[in-house]
Amino acid sequence: MGQSNIPRIVIAGVHSGVGKTTIVTGILSALTARGLNVQSYKVGPDYIDPGFHRLASGKNAHNLDTWLVPPETITEIFTSTAAGNDIAIIEGVMGLYDGGRSGVSSTAAVAKMLKAPVVLIIDAKSMGESAAAIALGFKMYDPDVNLAGVIINRLGSESHKLMVCEALAKVGIPVIGAVFRNNGLMMPERHLGLTPVTEHDAANTVIEMGRQMAEQVALDNLLDLAKTAGSLPGRSLAAQDRVNPATIRIGVAQDDVFTFYYPSSLEVLTEFGAEFVPFSPLNDKQLPDIDGIILGGGFPEMFVKELSGNVSMRNSILSAAKAGIPIYAECGGLMYLTRQIVDFNGQAHDMAGIIPAVSKMEAKLETVGYVEATALTDNVLCSNGDVLRGHEFHFSRMTPDIEPEKFPWAFEFKKMRTGAKYQGGYASDEILASYLHMHFAGNRQAAKRFVERCARYRSLASRR
Repeated sequence: MGQSNIPRIVIAGVHSGVGKTTIVTGILSALTARGLNVQSYKVGPDYIDPGFHRLASGKNAHNLDTWLVPPETITEIFTSTAAGNDIAIIEGVMGLYDGGRSGVSSTAAVAKMLKAPVVLIIDAKSMGESAAAIALGFKMYDPDVNLAGVIINRLGSESHKLMVCEALAKVGIPVIGAVFRNNGLMMPERHLGLTPVTEHDAANTVIEMGRQMAEQVALDNLLDLAKTAGSLPGRSLAAQDRVNPATIRIGVAQDDVFTFYYPSSLEVLTEFGAEFVPFSPLNDKQLPDIDGIILGGGFPEMFVKELSGNVSMRNSILSAAKAGIPIYAECGGLMYLTRQIVDFNGQAHDMAGIIPAVSKMEAKLETVGYVEATALTDNVLCSNGDVLRGHEFHFSRMTPDIEPEKFPWAFEFKKMRTGAKYQGGYASDEILASYLHMHFAGNRQAAKRFVERCARYRSLASRR
C-alpha cells in the first residue's frame, strides 16, 4: 500500500450561511476554467450542494459523512476518487467544529482525518476587526486543525476590506480571499435542488461565480496551500468476490426526476457483481432487460404530470414487481411506487401503484436528520432486526390505504437527534421502499444481499 500526496484543501465556515457553497462553487469553476483537473467533496449527507459542484467542475462530487460511512472507509473513498486530479476541494458542513452525537464528524474532524489544511470563510457583514478575533479563536480552539488562512465574505467597501485585512495581519492569519457582497450570485432555492427549471439559470450563475472568485480569491495561494497537505495511505479496499460469474444487471432510475445517488455508494454494488443499466421513468416506455431495480431520491413532485402520463412505464414497473423482481427505492423512489402523489396544489396523480399508499406533499419540511432504521421483517437488503444507518429529508408524507397496524412497515426509525421512534417505509416480497437515504459503503452487507437477491431472480427467470 503506497502513499497518496493529493493536493487538497478544506473550505469551512464559521457557521451555516456564510457562503460556503457559493465560494466553493466559484472556486471550482475558476480552477476548471484554468484547465485544472479538480475533484470536489462535501462533508455531510447533502445532495444539493454536490449538484452545484458538478455544474462547476463537470464531475460528480463525493460526500464524506462518518455517520453514513465508517471513518476508515472515508479516507479510502477520498484517496481512490481524488487520485489523478490536480487538486481536491472539500466543502465543509455548518461551522468548522459543528458535529453531532454518535460519531457524526465535524468538518474539523474530517480535515484532520484527511491531513488537509483549512481555509475558513468569515461573513464580515456588520463586522470589522472582530473578524480577526473570530479567526484567531477558531485557530486556537484546536491546534491540531491546520487553519491556514481565511476568506472574508460579504465585504461592503474597500475601506471595510482594508480594516479586516489589517486586523488579520496583526494576528498572523493569511487572507486568501476578500469577496464583496453580490446579491446577483444567489443560487436557486436549496430545497428544490437542481431541476431543469433551475439548471440553466444556475449554470449561468456558476460561470459568473467563477469569474468573481478568480478576481477576489488568490487561487495560486490556494493551490500552494493545497500542496502542503500531508500524505495519506493509498487505497486499500480489498477486491470482493463476485456473487455470480455472470454480471447482474440492475436498472437504476436516472433522469431529471431521480438524481439523488452517492456515486461511491453505487460502486459498492459493482464490487459484488452488479452492472448498472440506466433507465428513465420519465421518458422511457418500458424497463430494459434487468434483474433488479433501484429508484433513488429526487423530485417526483416537480414532474408529477409527466410521470403519471407515462402509463407504459408505470405498467412496466408494476408488472416487473408482480413478477418478483427485487426493487429498492429511496424517498422520491418510494413516492413513485405509491398509488398516487398529491402535489402542493392538492391535485392527485396516479403513480406505479405498487405500494398501497398515497404520498402527499406538505407545505413544510416533514423531517430532516440522521436516523437508525431497524428492519421489522426480512427484506431485500437485510434481515429482521438488522440496523441500517442513514438520513431523511422530505416534504411529503406517506399515508397507507389500509389500517396502519395492517400495513407492512419496513423499519422502525429512530431519530438520532431526539431519540423519537416511529414506523416507516414498505417491505413486502421483493420490494423495499422508504424515506431512508443510505450509503452502501457503510452498509456493505446490504449491497451484497441486494445483488444476491437480483442474482436469484435472474436464475429463477431463466428457468421459466
